[in-house]
This record gives sequence, structure tokens and C-alpha cells, in this order.
Amino acid sequence: MVLKMINKLIIHLALVCGFLFVSYYAYAEQLDRIVAVVEDDVILESELQREAVAIVRKLQASNTTMPPEYVLKRQVLEKMIVDRLQRHLAEKAGINMSEEMLTNSATEIAQRNNMTLEQFKEELQGQGMSYQAFLENMRNEIVINQLRGKEIGERIKVTDREIEHFIETEDKGGEGIGQYHLGHILVAVKEGASAEIIKKAINKAEQLVKDLRGGQDFTKTAVSVSDDDNALKGGDLGWRSKSDVPTLFVDTISKMSAGDVSDPIRSPSGFHIIKLMEAKGVGTQMITKAKVRHILIKTNELVDDDEAQKRLMALKQRIADGDDFATLARAHSDDKGSALKGGSLDWVGPDDLVKPFQEAMEKLAINDISDPVQTQFGWHLIQVLERENKDNTSDFKKNQIRDIIRKRKIEEETELWLRRLRDESYVEIFQDRL
Repeated sequence: MVLKMINKLIIHLALVCGFLFVSYYAYAEQLDRIVAVVEDDVILESELQREAVAIVRKLQASNTTMPPEYVLKRQVLEKMIVDRLQRHLAEKAGINMSEEMLTNSATEIAQRNNMTLEQFKEELQGQGMSYQAFLENMRNEIVINQLRGKEIGERIKVTDREIEHFIETEDKGGEGIGQYHLGHILVAVKEGASAEIIKKAINKAEQLVKDLRGGQDFTKTAVSVSDDDNALKGGDLGWRSKSDVPTLFVDTISKMSAGDVSDPIRSPSGFHIIKLMEAKGVGTQMITKAKVRHILIKTNELVDDDEAQKRLMALKQRIADGDDFATLARAHSDDKGSALKGGSLDWVGPDDLVKPFQEAMEKLAINDISDPVQTQFGWHLIQVLERENKDNTSDFKKNQIRDIIRKRKIEEETELWLRRLRDESYVEIFQDRL
């Protein structure tokens, strides 16, 4: 009898608890509804609202015309979904940012803007953003960039032959590194889409081109309809080298004038529309090169920092007393490659050496010898023998072209990688809650 009463009481409590749980869940849903399920995570209405408000502030600051609210929310939600998927991947790969690293980064940003960290926090608050929200956005960007570097950047290589081919085919007139301000809209098409879906996408892209050429605002249109990662920036790709865009855009851009809107361009991601906003050229690049030599003493179990400096100061005194620098370098330098040449590094440019070495070298007058200088390689005595200004346009262009090809490859791979990540992931959007 007692056992039956206990069982009834347990059942009664379970029903009450169940009712309370359902009621609480329904109430919580009413307060903060789920707008999307992303794999085993969710995006709440409050999160979407905060992100949308932040985006609106940015668009207003750039005087961009606002699209309808439901369009903006859809674009913001899509960005949040893709970001969330990337964060999940980053967590699985062990990529994260500690609070200390974030604080250090925020402090550096404040200092670059001639502010203390406290002043920077006040400035953020004045712009309607909390410091914690700023840190979270920064964490998100850094982690995602590190993930993309790991997933994509490490695979990208640029060969000398590719640079030569670029010069032969795309830079015949020597203008391949001119600067161009580009806008971009993407009408996305999933891999393996049916002919009917592809036809709808091309019709949409062609209508967009017609509207844009008829005077419709490009930035507002990009915010409203583009499926590209830059949609919420109004499709603005910024200033780029002429060919610092995916390969399939190159021929199109070379035939465009400022203000032109391209026909739809097909890629595995869908249909692209490019607008050439502005264009400018690049002049001669002059740099100061120095003919320099050094003596290196490395530290180890037997030679600490103090001992390395003492040895170099003794060598500096011997040179001052008349001993030959090259002879001493051959006998004492731990940089065996340059030691064979009397310590000579030959002619070097601004980006050829590590920063501490470069900074010390730039302060030296011709033939003067530095005090010991520490780098990650050890301790150095440095002497500059000559300086001269040189036309570095050729090397500059090759380096620019290398960067162009690398960025182009990264952009193409990133676009495909993001589209594939989005298409292959479980995402459910509650459209009626947007």
C-alpha cells in the first residue's frame, strides 16, 4: 500500500516537473527563439538581432542605403551560419585564442590609435559596442583566418614558372600591377544543381546586370542579394592589383572602364557580376640597398649572451686597432656561408633581413661598425660598406605578381571551400522567425 502511494507520488511529481519544463521551454522560446540550427548548435533570435544592429551601424556609417529588414536579416544570418561552421572546424582543429592574447591584440590596436586600453573601451562604448562584443568579434576573425590559413593557405604554392607565365600572358604591357577598385555580386549555385535551378540563377544574374547598368545602386544591391562573403560590405573587394582576382575574371576586367558592370561570369560557385569602380597605375619603385657584412656568434651551452657580446666587442676593438674585418670574419663567424666571403652578405634590400639586423644596419654610417646586435640567430657585428638607390621596379613587380597569384588561388579555393562547407553541413533555418 505504501509502495503504491510512493509510486503515485513519483508519477505525480514527474508530471508536474514535465509540465513545468514544457512551460518553461515554451516561455524561453517565446523570449528568445531559435532562428537556425547549425549542426549541433543553434543561433538565437537575440544573437541575430545584435549582429544585425552592428551591421546596420556599419552600413549607416558608410552611407549605404538600407535593404528591407527581412533581406538584411537573411544576409546577416547566412554570414553567422558560415562563421559558426568555421568556428566548429577551428575548435576541432584545436585553434583558439586565449583571453590574454585577445587583450594584447586589443591593446596594440588602441596604441596604434594613440589611445590607452581604457580610452579605447570608452570609444567603443560611445559607438554602441561593448568591449566584450569587440573581443568576441576579434576572436572570431582571428580564429577563422587561422583556420583558413591551415585549411587553404598552407596548400597554396606559387612557382617561378607561374610568375613568368603571368608576365607573358597577362602583363604584356607592363600594367599587371595597376590598382583597381572592384565590386562583386555572386548568385550562388550549389554543386550538382539541376538545369532548372541553373537557368533560374542565370536569369536572376542577367536581370541584376540589366538593373545595375540601368542605374540601380550596386552597393545596396550587393547587400540585398549577393551570396558572397563580402555581401554585407556592399560587395566591396577594395583596391586590388589588376589581376588580384580569380583567374576567370581577368579577361573581363582588362576590357572594362571605370563604372562598367560585367556580364554574368560562370564559375563552380555560381554566377559573378563585377563592377570596376576606379583604376590607377603604379610608378617606378626605388629602394635603398646596402652592401653589408657581419660576424655572427651563436649562443649555446658554452656561450651565453654575455660571452657572445664580450667576444664581439673584443673583435670590434681589434678591427679598430687595424685588424682586417674579413679575416676576422673567416676565423670567428658562426655564419659559415658568409664567413667564407669575409662576412659579406652582398647587396641587401629592406625586406631581405630580420628586423633587428635591418634596424641596426640602417643607423650605421658607411664603414662604421655596430655594437653587438641580437637576433634570433645570435649576436652580430655589422658593417655597411656602401649604399645606393636602385630601381627595384622589376623585382617589385615580380613580388607583386607572386602575391597576386597567391591571393587569386586562395580566393578561388576559399570560395569553393566555404560553399562546400555550407552545402555539406546540416543547417535548418526557421524562415517564419526572420
